Amino acid sequence: MSREVLVELRDVVFGYDDRLVLDRVSLHVPRGKVTALLGASGGGKTTLLRLIGGQLRASSGQVLFDGVDVGQLDRAGLYAMRRRMGLLFQFGALFTDMSVYDNVAFPLREHTRLPEALIRDIVLMKLQAVGLRGARDLMPAELSGGMARRVALARAIALDPELVMYDEPFAGLDPISLGTAARLIRQLNDTLGLTSLLVSHELEWVFQLADHVIVLANGRVALEGAPQEVQRSDDPLIRQYVQAAPDGPVRFHYPAPSVEDDFGPPSRSVEEGA
Repeated sequence: MSREVLVELRDVVFGYDDRLVLDRVSLHVPRGKVTALLGASGGGKTTLLRLIGGQLRASSGQVLFDGVDVGQLDRAGLYAMRRRMGLLFQFGALFTDMSVYDNVAFPLREHTRLPEALIRDIVLMKLQAVGLRGARDLMPAELSGGMARRVALARAIALDPELVMYDEPFAGLDPISLGTAARLIRQLNDTLGLTSLLVSHELEWVFQLADHVIVLANGRVALEGAPQEVQRSDDPLIRQYVQAAPDGPVRFHYPAPSVEDDFGPPSRSVEEGA
């Protein structure tokens, strides 16, 4: 595995029961870059993040983080690996009964034995990085949606991770908050030397923000490359997604029995009425 690649998937297969979600997926996440993971809802993007984080294990294939097969790690190995990762959950997922300060301090207290004085300095530095040092004593219920997302980002970078994964970081944000969040992701990636993996449907911002783009569709990688390659692609599937076209290769209907199997053949009265 090249030192220029931090995360790599090799022929990964994964499904839930009899539903195949990822079908021999191979891709790479360049070190030090912002990579966007795109695709229609239900296409396996969040599942892929969970495979990288070790919450799920692939049915076959390899999920490699810095050359280490995540699927082969034991509990202690997973904990050690996760200290090198940060995850921004959809809608932030802050602990509602903890203050902003305690939310950001949580991973430091959970994964380290640092003295509280040092934890305080780290928490305030991370909150300063996202512009919320003055909000340390607020509770999550007192925050706007954009502020909550920034607190969650401060928590995600509390342990100085090498990889930060963002699951729909722009969902539900107003245009001002969205722009602020996008610029913050870019600034933190470059200033802290992170590698960022971003799942989002906000294509306009994604194409401005990302260095590398992966498009998932129908369980496979449809295209992987620079944002300009995706935007210029003549592939009908890519064009359908980028142009938000309702009809095309991306399936709208979830796999189901035939209409006749569910409802039976049309009755004679229906046929006559037609």
